[in-house]
Amino acid sequence: MAYTVLARKWRPRNLTEMVGQEHILRMLSNALTTGRLHHAYLFTGTRGVGKTTLARIFARCLNCETGITATPCGICRTCSAIDTGNFPDLLEVDAASRTKVEDTRDLLETLQYAPAHGRFRICLIDEVHMLSGHSFNALLKTLEEPPPHVKFLLATTDPGKLPITVLSRCLQFNLSHLPVAKITGQLTHILHEEKIDAEPAALTEIARAAKGSLRDGLSLLDQAIAWCTGKITLSETREMLGTVEQAYLFRLLTALAENDGARILRESQQLATRAPDFDLLMADLLAVLHAISVQQQIPDASTPTEIQQLAEKITAADVQLYYQMTIISRRDLALAPTPALGFEMLLLRMLAFHPGSHAPTPAVKPAPKTIQIQCVEPIAQAARTEEISSWSSLLPRLGLSGMAQALASHCTLTHLTDNQVALALAEKHAPLLNKKLTERIEHALCDQLGRTIQLTVTLTPEQLDTPASQHVAETDRKRQQASDIIHNDIGVKKIIQTFDANIEPDSITAT
Repeated sequence: MAYTVLARKWRPRNLTEMVGQEHILRMLSNALTTGRLHHAYLFTGTRGVGKTTLARIFARCLNCETGITATPCGICRTCSAIDTGNFPDLLEVDAASRTKVEDTRDLLETLQYAPAHGRFRICLIDEVHMLSGHSFNALLKTLEEPPPHVKFLLATTDPGKLPITVLSRCLQFNLSHLPVAKITGQLTHILHEEKIDAEPAALTEIARAAKGSLRDGLSLLDQAIAWCTGKITLSETREMLGTVEQAYLFRLLTALAENDGARILRESQQLATRAPDFDLLMADLLAVLHAISVQQQIPDASTPTEIQQLAEKITAADVQLYYQMTIISRRDLALAPTPALGFEMLLLRMLAFHPGSHAPTPAVKPAPKTIQIQCVEPIAQAARTEEISSWSSLLPRLGLSGMAQALASHCTLTHLTDNQVALALAEKHAPLLNKKLTERIEHALCDQLGRTIQLTVTLTPEQLDTPASQHVAETDRKRQQASDIIHNDIGVKKIIQTFDANIEPDSITAT
């Protein structure tokens, strides 16, 4: 006997065998039981969630010889014919291959005839969004007022491409992704009936890889049965799917937290030798980052130890940054020279752009934090002997730029000796504070003052008078001065009075 793939062998034949979609099944069951039937139904959702299967089951419910029912018998001539695809009153159309308006007109002409054997003539159009504009126009009149013996069942993965005139004439049911637990449960049930052994963790891995599609999950299960020797094991399943253990991701994130670029590259290259599915790998990374963020915001002692440790090592701000970077890198993965390089570049971006030092984010207000850095190589001793009379006046001469300039401009001078400079930084600007930027400021001070300087930056909850705040205040003062001049100008006043005009405050700039 020829082998039947699991996706076909275990296709549901009545509403009770459907997996998931409980809200839709309840509505359809109630409609069938009460006889409140619409003439056009639209089933939407991603591939493999059961759109076409549900439409065929509904066709059986409408035409079962026992009557219109939510529980078709499955054994009558009509149910058997629909099950084998030989029922003359069920017209299945693949819109992807029949897009021409002539095809649609032929179909509509066929629908005018009374059913040959069943109660209704069912028109099932799969991937209906693929029809041409002219085909939709030809369909509209019949779709709105079909003959009493006709029911339309439409299915699509892209309802956004359907004309609004079609959507408004249908009852729409959106089939959702199936959760991993439901796919795993169905795979377990099928293997039990098929008398095949499998490790539960292996089936969970297959369910995750199915991405909400039971049909994809069954196809992967078929592949796993052929791949594994006897029992389906987690290790062989991961090898088949190209997935990796979370331990690899934990090691990568630990190396990232410790700012160890060499170890990050080693771990990344070792991962590449396993030929993983990098899209799934990034999805796993997103799941780990999500778990870390949850642990940071809502600590739970039952959380896995690895997640708790990473939640203490990586700041909450960095976790959010890494998550966003991964989202973007996963979207652009196809543009990378190779998926392995795309994943490696993601890790290098994380290493290069994290905004702060890797310290835990406690729930209570942190004590003032100090970063001290000793200048290792004395800068060439120039003949400069000037002292710092004002941080605001010295800052422009340091030649800083970018993030180092931003950090310095939000600081204020609190202590000065021959070899030491102490700055204060408001806590709200703490994400700016890290070792690399502080080193750049310290070296600039060494260069400007012509001697070795030890720089200390301390966080404080107080509001500070800084170069940045002074610049904002000066800008506001100049803008107010300009506004006063404009409002007091005789010519401007005359224009306002003549044309009943207004001056937009945001349009006033000061130079």
